[in-house]
Amino acid sequence: MSETRHDDAYEQGPVAALRRVAFLMERGREETRRVQAFRNAAATILPLSADEVAERVAAGTLTELSGIGPSTASVIEAAVRGEQPERLARLEAAYAGPLTQGGRALRAALRGDLHSHSDWSDGGSPIEEMAFTAIELGHEYLVLTDHSPRLTVANGLSVARLTKQLAVVAAVNEHLGADGGFRLLRGIEVDILDDGALDQTDTMLGKLDLKGHRLGLQLYPDKDHSALTGALSAQGAEVDTVLPYVYDPKAADANIVAAIDDMAEGRIDSIALTNLGQVRRLIEAAKAHGSEAKLHAGLERTLIASVGPAVSGELAAHGLRTDIAPAEDAYFMRPLISAMVAALAEKKPKVPVT
Repeated sequence: MSETRHDDAYEQGPVAALRRVAFLMERGREETRRVQAFRNAAATILPLSADEVAERVAAGTLTELSGIGPSTASVIEAAVRGEQPERLARLEAAYAGPLTQGGRALRAALRGDLHSHSDWSDGGSPIEEMAFTAIELGHEYLVLTDHSPRLTVANGLSVARLTKQLAVVAAVNEHLGADGGFRLLRGIEVDILDDGALDQTDTMLGKLDLKGHRLGLQLYPDKDHSALTGALSAQGAEVDTVLPYVYDPKAADANIVAAIDDMAEGRIDSIALTNLGQVRRLIEAAKAHGSEAKLHAGLERTLIASVGPAVSGELAAHGLRTDIAPAEDAYFMRPLISAMVAALAEKKPKVPVT
């Protein structure tokens, strides 16, 4: 059955309807695979003529196309008839408004976005979709800042992958044209290594859009950053340094011990571990505060989620298991969260409910 609102005319067409549905679902933090289904459907019908899409609607054969299911077909059918799809109307009502008081005024003052992640690292949207959406929002520019390679938990970009991404950025800009009033800029969220160097090659960093742009740089304590700041300034960037912070393990112990107590009492369903240091700190804090027995008791009743093989190996070295892990070759946050959601949905309470 088609989703329609006979009282509302809709003139944007089925591709725009599918894209808008996906955008609003993502804005409402709905499940990524469902968002992607609507984007895939839009990509499927984009090359088809309006006549062919209308003929398939009339014949009821939309779902014979790869990537079109009943939900996406219902949106297409309504849009082809010039009616606002019911799903789109519901999403507009739920998610289209400003997220906070004064949001419209702030939005009107913004010229662009200097920090964004695509699905090349730990974002949820394709680069092209991000660019089109930025244009629709009235942006003049969007800086793509996916992660550098050391951050494997976020699927950071190697030299080879960054090279490919820069080619995609160039192709998007060429397609949009120089006179369109919008530009997609090449950037990166790059880690600073222990020796003060950046987590990407100088050659690749030289290909990014730094000239004339302000660059935020978080300093590390007890490091000489003069070579780094000098190199960035030489490429035309205005370097804006941020004071460093130092992690104080003693100050964090109280929170860790409280979490151990909560696990032992059955108040935590799952714990996510995303790097080796977290596993070690958990063990160290338990030992330091005489909470080892509580920790092991708590972990017996708590699902343990690991972001990948390295963390799972560290857990195993301490005699601990891994209950939840992302799919193979997807060792970063979004797949880990998805795996946790699926596991928790199936989990049965280990203690009686009273």
